[in-house]
Amino acid sequence: MSTTTKPVKTTSRPGRSLAILALVLIALTGLVFVQGATAVRLGLDLRGGTSVTLQPRLGSGENGKVTNEAIDQAVSIIRQRVNSLGVAESEVSAQGSGTNRQIVISVPGDTGRRVVELVGQTAELRFRQVLATATSTGAADATATPVTGVSADVNAKFAALDCTKAENLQGSGTDAPTDTIVACDRAGQNKYVLAPAEVLGRQVSKASASIDTQGGSAWFVSLTFNGEGTTAFGALTKRVTTLAAPLNQVAIVLDGLVVSAPRITEAIPSGNAQITGSFSQLEAQDLSNVLKYGALPLAFDRGEVQQISPTLGSDQLRAGLLAGGIGLILVLLYSIFYYRGLGFVTFGSLTVAGSLVYLLFLLLGKWIGFTLTLAGIAGAIVSIGITADSFIVYFERVRDEIREGRSLRTAVQSGWDRARRTILVADFVSIIAAVVLYVLSTSGVRGFAFTLGLTTLVDLIVVFAFTKPLVTILSRLSFFSSGHPLSGLSAKSSGTLSAPKEA
Repeated sequence: MSTTTKPVKTTSRPGRSLAILALVLIALTGLVFVQGATAVRLGLDLRGGTSVTLQPRLGSGENGKVTNEAIDQAVSIIRQRVNSLGVAESEVSAQGSGTNRQIVISVPGDTGRRVVELVGQTAELRFRQVLATATSTGAADATATPVTGVSADVNAKFAALDCTKAENLQGSGTDAPTDTIVACDRAGQNKYVLAPAEVLGRQVSKASASIDTQGGSAWFVSLTFNGEGTTAFGALTKRVTTLAAPLNQVAIVLDGLVVSAPRITEAIPSGNAQITGSFSQLEAQDLSNVLKYGALPLAFDRGEVQQISPTLGSDQLRAGLLAGGIGLILVLLYSIFYYRGLGFVTFGSLTVAGSLVYLLFLLLGKWIGFTLTLAGIAGAIVSIGITADSFIVYFERVRDEIREGRSLRTAVQSGWDRARRTILVADFVSIIAAVVLYVLSTSGVRGFAFTLGLTTLVDLIVVFAFTKPLVTILSRLSFFSSGHPLSGLSAKSSGTLSAPKEA
């Protein structure tokens, strides 16, 4: 009784696969220079940055309470504000429980201070009619003429208000829209008595920063109101146009401070308005961002602010790279010691994989704001083992085929057919784990999950497009096909008693 062996197809074109991979590497390298992505973006733990704690002010909620819902809403708004600035790898999270809940913001790099100033603003925008105005002289004005139509308490506050004091220029954002209030302007030069608000920030649907090239290149913020705001703003501007100064002024009040108080010369029914006030570009952009995403439901006091030293970050980066380098060297030494000539295939494959990962880090940092953290470095180190495991599975399958009496050229293809399924299953398990971690975890673990998933995908590309084609080409060389003792495919290495025979 005789058995027949199904012939192994060997129609692969390894040269074409290697050429395509080389073109991909060249194209990615060209994109790096075209995009100007010449350095990997580092996260907060590697390049330093700012971490700040915001403590909600008791009694600042709608019902005088700090609720979990209000904290969660504030986290969502602050996260939107940070993302609108293009700050990558930032983290906004709530910590603690009950009335002790805090919001912790961590921002990498030099933009930390600006973001910290921006995100804590309550952004309570009000449009109020001006009832009275005066220049702040730096002292309480006991002889000020009482403002008609307002209470004695408001008149007393207006006379006592000193806008040259720093504490009166902080802005509280806790003024009720139904109250008549006194307020300073941002520069501390003028003080106002303001009527109850008639248009609110929640009625703004759009906000954007623009530059007035015809008016001395001044920056301003353009507002577009929703239907309710358009009606209210149109009615307010129509009513005050016929009044005498200062009653024909409408103050734009942000967080309790007057940004500007323009005179209204005609009704504005279109639902569009502008906020001017000698803004710089950054101030105008920041203001439009906080207005775009709405007001915070709570007022916050700034708690602990920590500056993470770039020196500490560089030490952590150096330690992470050292750990990765040691792991890589150990894998290469083991591969060369155990697989001899085939070990250099591992070296070449890891080199190609490392090049692809580095180029992708550069480009993804430019395209989607990817930043490398210490957790991301850990994910890359873990991937070294995953990549090496793919090579080991393939090499051992080839040795199994040689033990069954096949020639090297045949064993390379049949071993690949048997190893391919194992490699795919193992890598897809890692990818699924990375996806689950990314979806369900916070940003620190997300950096690990993203890097692990990306490097595992690169492993699949390298094994299919580089490792297998290279082994196919090497199998045609007499050094490997003859079973040289240093090839890693000798009779002793593969566990056979004699050299392999042609099938």
